[in-house]
Parts: sequence; structure tokens; C-alpha cells
Amino acid sequence: MNRPIRSYVLRQGRTTPAQARALETLYPKYGLTFSSQKIVATRPLVLEIGSGMGETTIAIAKAHPETDFIAVEVHGPGVGSLLNAIEKEGLENLRVIRHDALDVLEQMIADGSLAALHLFFPDPWPKKRHHKRRLVQPSFASLAAAKLREGGILHAATDWPDYAERMDEVFRSEPLLEPAAHGLTARPVTKFESRGRRLGHPVRDLVFRRKGRAPAAR
Repeated sequence: MNRPIRSYVLRQGRTTPAQARALETLYPKYGLTFSSQKIVATRPLVLEIGSGMGETTIAIAKAHPETDFIAVEVHGPGVGSLLNAIEKEGLENLRVIRHDALDVLEQMIADGSLAALHLFFPDPWPKKRHHKRRLVQPSFASLAAAKLREGGILHAATDWPDYAERMDEVFRSEPLLEPAAHGLTARPVTKFESRGRRLGHPVRDLVFRRKGRAPAAR
């Protein structure tokens, strides 16, 4: 998959001392090192792309101890915050990968292995000249669909109406996906989302299901 344009920039946000300590001491415990080796799932596996500060990730993982979760995030403060929350909550079913999400999907996730893929509030890149940086493109939809098992769920959410329309168009155009009535789990409302709603931002959830027989693992 030829992908010279990244869907994110590494912003130089302030990392707190607690987050820095977590990156140093807790990532070896709860983090997964990026590699080309496929993850072997023995239970239902959910991948979240762009977990941010981890508020939603923690809530969902706590509510579903029978399911394994992997959060993928590149920004240090968010990873550190999530690591601290995992330690505080004593979660055994949540791990973190600090790496580009598309690389993780391509290299570490076997085809037909995900029970769900979560994409909550990805960077909307609102300026038209930056739309090429948006994560949701036809190539992403194809890759995501291949990684879902039969009946697996792709659950996305955004508060940018034009991005929501584009996501819907892209996902509906992917032959392996079909609209679904609901996600694998309810999506908690975060502080970020609540603030957006107060400002009049219309939040839209887009939920799709993997059709047909899951492909053989590569």
C-alpha cells in the first residue's frame, strides 16, 4: 500500500511528568512493540485507531472484560495518559501500540481477525486542500474490511458534517461492507464530545458490518 501522505502530524504538546513516567515505566508492561509479526487473538479482538487521551478506550475495555482491545496512538501525552489509566484500573484486556495505525493494520493484524475496528473523531483536516490527509479513503476502507472477520464491525464517529458524508460514501462504496444497525458496543460520550455538542457540532456515528466469508489469513 503506497502511502506517502500521513493522516496526522506529531504535535509538540506538553507531556506531563506523570505521562512521561508512564511512557518509560508502563509501556514495557502494557505496550506492544511494532513489528511485522501478526498478533494471535484467542478472544474477540477490537482495534481502536487514534485513542487520544484514552477516555473512551478505558470505558469500553472496562465494560467488556471478555474482549481484548488494542489502542493505537502516536501522540506521547495521550499514550502516557492511557497507560496510567490502564494501571489504575488494573485492566488485563487492553494494550497500546505507539505507531502509525495503517502500518499496524497492514503488518500486525491478520486478515479476518478483528471483531471490530473503532475510529472515533479522527482528525477532520477541515481545509479542502488538506482533505487528502484524511484517514478515511477508499484504500483505508478496503484495508479495514479485509481485517474484519465475517460480521465484524467498523464503527466511526465524527463531528464534521462534510467528513461524515465522505466517510459514509467511502464505506458504502466498499464491496465488503454494509450498513449495520449498531456497533459492537455503545460508544461512551466523552468530555470532548460533550463540549462539541454544546458548541453546536453535530456528532454522527457511522456503523458498518463486514459481509461474506472472512478471508484466509495472510
